Amino acid sequence: MAHIPYKFPACFAKSSYVSLQQKCLERGCCWSPLSETNVPWCFFSKNHGYSVVSENIEAKLTRMDAPSLFGADIKELTFSAEMQTENRLRFKITDANQARFEVPHEHVQSLSDTPRGPLKYRLELIQKPFGLKVWRTTSPEKLLFDTTVGPLVFADQYLQLSAKLSSHNIYGLGEHVHQTFRHDTNWRTWPIFTRAAFPNGGTHNLYGHYPYFTCLEDASGQSFGVFLMNSNAMEVTVQPAPAVTFRTIGGVLDFYILVGETPETVVDEFTKLIGRPFIPPYWSLGFQLSRWDYGSLEEVKKVVERNRQAGLPYDVQYTDIDYMENKKIFTYDMEKFAELPQFADYMHDKGQKYIVILDPAVSTGQRINGPYEALERGHAAKAWVTEPDGVTSLLGEVWPGETVFPDYTNQACIDWWVDEISRFHKEVKHDALWIDMNEVANFVKGGINGCTDNKLNYPPFTPSILDDLMYSKTLCMDAKHKWGNHYDVHSLYGYSMVLATDKASKATFGTSRSMIFTRSSFPGVGKYSGHWLGDNGANWNDIKWAIPGMLEFNLFGIPYIGADICGFFDDSTEELCTRWMQVGAFYPFSRNHNAQGYADQDPAAYGFDSLVVNTSRHYLNIRYTLLPYLYTLFYKAHVNGETVVRPITDRKATINMYLPEDKIGLHMRGGGILPVQRPDVTTTYSRRHPMGLIVALNDNKAASGELFWDDGDSRGISEGLGILSMQVAHSGYQDPNNLKFENITVLGVTAAPALVTVSDGNTVISLSDSQIQYDIYKQVLNLKNLELELGKDYTVNWEAKISANIDCYPEGGENQAKCEARGCIWEPLSVPRCYYAENHGYITSNKVETPSGITVDIDRNTEFPSQRSRSRDISKLRVDITYLSGRSLRWKIFDPENARYEVPVPLHLPATPETVEENRDYRVQINDKPFGIQVIRKGTEEVIWDSAVPGFTFSDQFLQISTRLPSEYVYGFGETEHPTYKHSLNFHKYGLFAKDQPPGYKLNSYGVHPFYMGLEKSKNAHGVLLLNSNAMDVTFQPTPALTYHTIGGILDFYMVMGPTPEEVVQQYTEMIGRPVLPAYWSLGFQLCRYGYSNDTEIADLYRDMKAAQIPYDVQYADIDYMERQMDFTLDQVNFKGLPALVDQMRAEGMRFIFILQSMYTAEWWGEQIKDFYNNIMKFDGLWIDMNEPASFVHGTAGENCLGNKDLEDPPYMPPLESMHRGLKHKTLCMNSEQILADGTRVKHYDVHNLYGWAHTKPTYDALLSTTGKRGVIVTRSTYPSSGRWAGHWLGDNYSAWDQLLKSIIGMCLFISGKISITGADICGFFNVAEYEMCLRWMQLGAFYPFSRNHNTINMPRQDPVAWGPEFAAASRDVLNIRYTLLPYLYTLMYEAHAHGNTVVRPMLHEFVTDEKTWGIDKQFLWGPALLITPALDPGKAIRTAGEFVDMDAPLEKINLHVRAGHILPWQKPENSTHYSRQNTLGLIIALNDGGVAKGSLFWDDGEGIGEFLALKGSWSIAFDNKITPTLTPTLYLNDSINKIDKNTFFHYLN
Repeated sequence: MAHIPYKFPACFAKSSYVSLQQKCLERGCCWSPLSETNVPWCFFSKNHGYSVVSENIEAKLTRMDAPSLFGADIKELTFSAEMQTENRLRFKITDANQARFEVPHEHVQSLSDTPRGPLKYRLELIQKPFGLKVWRTTSPEKLLFDTTVGPLVFADQYLQLSAKLSSHNIYGLGEHVHQTFRHDTNWRTWPIFTRAAFPNGGTHNLYGHYPYFTCLEDASGQSFGVFLMNSNAMEVTVQPAPAVTFRTIGGVLDFYILVGETPETVVDEFTKLIGRPFIPPYWSLGFQLSRWDYGSLEEVKKVVERNRQAGLPYDVQYTDIDYMENKKIFTYDMEKFAELPQFADYMHDKGQKYIVILDPAVSTGQRINGPYEALERGHAAKAWVTEPDGVTSLLGEVWPGETVFPDYTNQACIDWWVDEISRFHKEVKHDALWIDMNEVANFVKGGINGCTDNKLNYPPFTPSILDDLMYSKTLCMDAKHKWGNHYDVHSLYGYSMVLATDKASKATFGTSRSMIFTRSSFPGVGKYSGHWLGDNGANWNDIKWAIPGMLEFNLFGIPYIGADICGFFDDSTEELCTRWMQVGAFYPFSRNHNAQGYADQDPAAYGFDSLVVNTSRHYLNIRYTLLPYLYTLFYKAHVNGETVVRPITDRKATINMYLPEDKIGLHMRGGGILPVQRPDVTTTYSRRHPMGLIVALNDNKAASGELFWDDGDSRGISEGLGILSMQVAHSGYQDPNNLKFENITVLGVTAAPALVTVSDGNTVISLSDSQIQYDIYKQVLNLKNLELELGKDYTVNWEAKISANIDCYPEGGENQAKCEARGCIWEPLSVPRCYYAENHGYITSNKVETPSGITVDIDRNTEFPSQRSRSRDISKLRVDITYLSGRSLRWKIFDPENARYEVPVPLHLPATPETVEENRDYRVQINDKPFGIQVIRKGTEEVIWDSAVPGFTFSDQFLQISTRLPSEYVYGFGETEHPTYKHSLNFHKYGLFAKDQPPGYKLNSYGVHPFYMGLEKSKNAHGVLLLNSNAMDVTFQPTPALTYHTIGGILDFYMVMGPTPEEVVQQYTEMIGRPVLPAYWSLGFQLCRYGYSNDTEIADLYRDMKAAQIPYDVQYADIDYMERQMDFTLDQVNFKGLPALVDQMRAEGMRFIFILQSMYTAEWWGEQIKDFYNNIMKFDGLWIDMNEPASFVHGTAGENCLGNKDLEDPPYMPPLESMHRGLKHKTLCMNSEQILADGTRVKHYDVHNLYGWAHTKPTYDALLSTTGKRGVIVTRSTYPSSGRWAGHWLGDNYSAWDQLLKSIIGMCLFISGKISITGADICGFFNVAEYEMCLRWMQLGAFYPFSRNHNTINMPRQDPVAWGPEFAAASRDVLNIRYTLLPYLYTLMYEAHAHGNTVVRPMLHEFVTDEKTWGIDKQFLWGPALLITPALDPGKAIRTAGEFVDMDAPLEKINLHVRAGHILPWQKPENSTHYSRQNTLGLIIALNDGGVAKGSLFWDDGEGIGEFLALKGSWSIAFDNKITPTLTPTLYLNDSINKIDKNTFFHYLN
């Protein structure tokens, strides 16, 4: 049971430690003193509470035998529940035998209708002690609200209920100052009891009474709300469980649980319950000015005039109580405010409004010149709150002195109030009402005559309210209202005053909407009134704390909310007021207001040219521009219960912004449309101006929005709602100003439009050039002078100019002079701004065509100047095109006169070209000027390579070639981190250069793979490899087109024709070499970390993994095991026992892998590996790292590389990480020499990217010759063909949710680039892993081909047993599935090794004819038959593409799908493959709709070199007409092979 504390009465607060302990034990509670004073020392035992003695939708509760807390315990209670709607549950607990006070809410009623759909919640009652649980009916169910954590206490004046919640994300409860929007759950207690107090940052109670909160359950957005309908004084304690405890001193426990899919839908449900927010008049959204004590009407007019003169948008002027005669309501000062009756007309003349304040308290004194008639009429109506006798008016003291207090719960008082407001409006015209001091405030305690000593004024328990006295600054608790004792209705005073004032407003203003805003409030007030956040201070804290306050009142159903701009108390500095006017311009209720005795702070008071005035004018103009949008938000709040101000719930990143003193950050969300209007100094004038739209396109180039428009002032609403394409949904309002949409601004337009048209359904008009403006840098399209009538349907279309212009200044920093110096075209509004002329490049000559290919000479077009003085142009080139086979070709562009470096990676090419034209799937054309190659697919006639574009360049250190692409669907290039599997072609550039660089967006990492696969509109696929190992980059553009820049070597391209994605990979690996077949055990789960302190730590981990029975095959040692981190050594202090541990583990079926780093020569390397194995320690595989190669210095220790400086800092530098540091950054000098196998001397500049490739094969050869077994090599740096010998992991990633998706993308890229053994460090290498993320990653990682959990030094452990038994169990479950399916995975590895198939594959490889799959990267396949759909984000639901199915994903599960028509071999799992391979095999058979399935199995000893002990099998299964299965195996058996004796059929029905 959670510690639910007792709240000791005040008389115990100063008792001794001993007396507190004694009192706790007397109450039958548990005493446990702690060092933390905010944690309860005295908490409930299990014998407190009630038990259920009968149960249905109602239950009878009987109090259990336990000591009383405060006496007057109620023995028998009634529990009742109402399933009011699908999303709303009500439960009430009250006295079974005697009626108690219940809130007489005007809107909230018991519902007679039953829910129309299935309930989203389930209520569960617990018998003894009584408790209840509310579950969300997801699959599996989620427990939201659980009262079994503590007992129910129900005494006459002390009611307590606690509940454990589903998360710490708690928002709401009020009214207080909450310094953060989300509650601190570390034992914070918040009193709730309306009080006139200052919002100065303490935890005390303020003006409103809100026992309501929203709980955001998890990152899915699912949320629920909890509302206690109780108006008595109370407190709510928020606890770390997380839990809440409600303690109230009267009434009943009347709870509502509101279940929603998002926080917004919870607000929707709450406002359905308490009443939708009112829609304010349009003018009330304008800026407003006020202060307490202008002193005279003359001073008010000075303020009005100076702010008008400053040109500020400004709609409303207020007067506070100083306009009254001696602060008496319904009067005005006939001396200082003599012309007040005419003031409203003065304001109206300029399109402005006037609002007056009214307080509730009525002076008992007379007016200066006669009787106080409002008082006399109130006496006659018996309108006042009374003493306990119910007759005598209770006397207090407020601003005018001695006062009486209207009882707004009394109909006679309401009638009097309506009449007085109507009378006063006839005397002093005004436009709306501001009601204040209605908590209710009293300057004396209780009343002038004091308060009686009784249980209402001095209850046995007082919540932690301000002053710890019930009647402090208010009325006696035993005062009488029609609704009951003030004790019960105190917090309803403001609510009842609002209800009365609304009646007065309707009677006074008639059809005009007008408005009310109030200081004191209760749930439901928002139906009639707005609210401001009270008497704040001019300080930086209060400007911050206003934001959580506004957010909370939007949760409470009062969206018309704001704070006093620039602060009420104290003088506001110009800097503070500037910043406050900026943010206040975006408060829903935007009013500058300050107190008596402080300096003026209206903007113009700071001077006409002050920063305050200038920034206020600027941001108020923006506000007024956006008022149609803000007004639409209020309409949606009124109709749908939506919030107007809301928090960000899907923040993607945190950035630091520089905001100079005159700026505030404004950001528009992609996918939204904002209706706007040209601003003016008042809304009266701005509403006459043309309207417009601001459209922000999302990544899918889509946007939507709404507009509500009516006259802005009439009661009731005339619907006029529109969406883009500006189609009107409800057109019931004709604007008298004949409003038109004048301008449309579209953000996110990536290319200038060629044509813009507007259609009304009958005619189509093309806009003129003068109506179209496009900003290429901001990607903003402005359409001007449109004249589109409000209320009619229009469609606006634009067609983008598709530019094939190739960037002439890819290094950046271009200007017109630099551009034209290169002979290029400067067009500042184009992308790119500097681009090549049409004929720039080379010109062909001497073309020779043969059956096997084409040879052509090309010469640089000397009409154009040389591009780079530091990189010598090579003017004469040779192009050799070879038809390698019917589905592959090569084109090589080189210097025929001077040999240049060529990549020494051997490829497996056909022995003879394909000379029969009919056998080729392609044909090749040469464009003469500019030179270009076009490859055309026969059958579809699609051009799949087209380099006949300008800009081809071939100089000594800068080579550039561009090609148009057949579609925008391009995959590949690496190694860099890509946010999506499909490339975005929006001018993205990626650098390729091997580097010790953890993955990051557009950061070049460990390997280089200049290969891509492209899809064609015909749904065929092709692949292209540039065999070049120099530093390079690739640039995409939307044409679609691709540009390569490399800084050395030659251009040596290879194309494979597919036509399917799988065939592309098969043909590619036929060239570069098939992937290695790993040892079977290497497909098991693996554990590693950098930072094992000694061999004991590894031994303990091994022991714990065995005890948890988690499948686990391989243990690693990182560089910790070495002596001073030197290869081939052993730390004899900390790892002396490691060899013996390795021997023990291997004897028990485990395998061990060590890390190695530097290599010198292949021969030396092999000798050292063999010596280490024979004389120091055994191993089964090797992990080679830091082979980019990495260096902790830059080139040399002094960073002084000798030789040609242009090699270290070339004339063109690709966009590499730390490019400004040169190519030597974190690696070797580029001038360093290396010697190839044939003795050729080369510069590191050329072969840097081959270092890891060259490291891999000698390591593989050494492993095989040393161990005599297959083993596995894992390498960090790779190049095409590295997969022939090794696997690869995705490097030093981060513990972050986004890395899960990026690991899938990375795996798919490497599998396509043909390294079959690949995976990411599960749970992340850097940073601290989080439980849910790590568990989700374990589930995903169980389906990586290379499945290893690995993290870095000084981070907490993240292996499966480090998180506790639940995590270990979930890991065991998912790894058991992996081990069950290892025969299938091993077969896929064999098929990759033998035929070049992919192991992990994206969905498009299997479903390329379905274009929906071309962009799917959140799911992946094992081979053709098993689809893995991991949860990649926090929460328990996932969204899949294709048919877009929402699937539950409980934390302990991953979604797997077997494809119909396939057979998967399987084997019973064990703790390692050593044991699982000894079990019998089985088949999972998923029949297709035709009753057919096929599959295959490869099986050998799992580690032998070669395939001499292998079983290769395939099956086909079909059903005959009698629905009898026939299994037709084709098996090549060997005596050593396990038997297949278990079959599982799907879709087998009889």
